[in-house]
Amino acid sequence: MRQVRWTVMIAAAVMLTAVADGRETVLHRVGGKFGWTYNAVNYTEWSLNETPRFYVGDWLQFAYDKHRYNVLEVNQTGYEQCRDQGFIKNITRGGGKDVFNLTEAKTYYFLSGGGYCYQGMKLFVDVVDYSRLAPAPTPGNSPPRNIDTVITYLVISLLFAVITHLPWALV
Repeated sequence: MRQVRWTVMIAAAVMLTAVADGRETVLHRVGGKFGWTYNAVNYTEWSLNETPRFYVGDWLQFAYDKHRYNVLEVNQTGYEQCRDQGFIKNITRGGGKDVFNLTEAKTYYFLSGGGYCYQGMKLFVDVVDYSRLAPAPTPGNSPPRNIDTVITYLVISLLFAVITHLPWALV
């Protein structure tokens, strides 16, 4: 029963985070309809023109031919010189549809090894913290809330009220 309560609490916390930031996370398919392949997409242009922009908490989806390509997170030098040795993280999981969570505000660098980086299979993504973009509301001048936000707050409040009054809930 404790596990159920913690699961519900974690789900509520995730929902509160999405509401507090004022936006939901986005799954960006790298390269759009072409995916992660060579000679089909200029990944620099794709990254610079992708909308919405990349924010902390968003996800990248790399869809590719699992028999030919891979996805490696590298540092800036590795990106610039197409070096696949000494990578930070191998994103490749073998299925050809791998995802990567953008957890911090920074520039991420990715490439495909085996010489494909030289064919243009490299990507940089500038990630910003959405909560730092919006100006803080001044007292008496709070931003208007849309009906979805109000409903979400009500549902979460009711959820917490019900959870804390259940017989198995630890108070």
